[in-house]
Amino acid sequence: MSKPSISTLGELKKSGYKSKSIKDELRENLLQAIRNGDNPFEGIWGYEHTVIPELERAILSRHNINLLGLRGQAKTRLARMMTGLLDEWIPVVGGSEINDDPLQPISRYALTLVEENGDKTPIDWMHREERYAEKLATPDVSVADLIGDVDPIKAANLKLSYADDRVIHFGMIPRANRCIFVINELPDLQARIQVALFNILQEGDIQIRGFKLRLPLDLQFVFTANPEDYTNRGSIVTPLKDRIGSQILTHYPETRDVARKITAQEANLSEDQRQRIRVPNLAYEILEQIAFEARESEYIDAKSGVSARMTLTAMENIMSAAERRMALNEDDKTTLRLSDFMAAIPSITGKVELVYEGEQEGAGGVAESLIGNAIKSVFPEVFPAIAKLKRADDDNPYLGIMNWFGEGKSIDLGDDVSDKEYAAALDKIKPLSDFIQSKAKEAPKEEKHFYKELVLWGLAEHAKLGRDRLNAGFQFNDLFNSYLSSTLKGDDE
Repeated sequence: MSKPSISTLGELKKSGYKSKSIKDELRENLLQAIRNGDNPFEGIWGYEHTVIPELERAILSRHNINLLGLRGQAKTRLARMMTGLLDEWIPVVGGSEINDDPLQPISRYALTLVEENGDKTPIDWMHREERYAEKLATPDVSVADLIGDVDPIKAANLKLSYADDRVIHFGMIPRANRCIFVINELPDLQARIQVALFNILQEGDIQIRGFKLRLPLDLQFVFTANPEDYTNRGSIVTPLKDRIGSQILTHYPETRDVARKITAQEANLSEDQRQRIRVPNLAYEILEQIAFEARESEYIDAKSGVSARMTLTAMENIMSAAERRMALNEDDKTTLRLSDFMAAIPSITGKVELVYEGEQEGAGGVAESLIGNAIKSVFPEVFPAIAKLKRADDDNPYLGIMNWFGEGKSIDLGDDVSDKEYAAALDKIKPLSDFIQSKAKEAPKEEKHFYKELVLWGLAEHAKLGRDRLNAGFQFNDLFNSYLSSTLKGDDE
């Protein structure tokens, strides 16, 4: 809908416009969306039966809301999407600093303007996208920033006494009147600043210095907080918490399917990457499993959480590794390889907080172990489990592969070799080709070599094969020969 043409208070009155609070706007529009079968929070995955129903109930109850959860759980995104539940346009008194409702003005400026001009009072229109304000809580945030203070320059220019309320410079909250106002990381806000919010949440008015102001502000507050902040940097003071109507707990994706939808939607991949790099379905499964392994890892601080952003940046790095290799070999297209997952290590190390044991292992080592654990978890979903298999078992489906390496053979898989060289190296292992033909016959032709590499990684993770890191790639060999060579190398040194 285009911007309304009404430009004066008189025209607004004749149009039949009726004022309503922002909480009533949200409530009425949400009810209409529910009746129409519309989803106001389109693109938020995994919250369909948990967070979103609770959020909708809080909006219907006209509550101020606190979204409590760990990093990367879409708390701020949910708050921003609430603007879609506002009326598309609302009228404001022209020139008002605090978006005064023309029918119910509250500021000194707007009251005076309406009194002097009556029905000729100029009207502006405010789009719902402009009705969102956000502030990251930090220890240096002051009452003046949020609520306001006396402005000596304004007093000098207008030649007014400091006792005149026209010298007040309004802070972010009054300027967000009739808007959704979000304070991120609320526990980081100093206690004395949190206290300054009491009256706004309860009575809707503000207090600035010694002025006897009463501005019944119309706001929808949304706060976000991380449970870890309660002990690390601060807490929400009890009286403020008491004034927040609903506290909603967010969570990480509960299944890999949900996590995959989030990654597919949010990963910043170019259209060229999507078109030219084939990503096997198993690669998506392993990628998402890395995050699940991280959230259960004894090396990672569970209280800090593992952000959903980890898999997004990991996916971007993995795709970039394939794209770089493709450029080096002047190939037109390629298929993602399991060894490309090593490119995800920088994305993992920057997204996790390690406990003492993890620090001893080293961030890189922890990241590699997460990738290995993810492979071990996904492997038995595709191939026969190998945890209890022994070399001597006649029924061991991997015996032919292990015997091939047991003859002293090995293969090198370079990070940057062409697809042709990569395929040739894997195809040298005849028992491996036979195994894939038997156990993964339905795998797409273009992904056969990814499956072959997965078998080698799975055997290595279960200590059935040796895997050594080269300068630019991996060597797979017999575990005993690998151990023997590393021992002899150590003796030489």
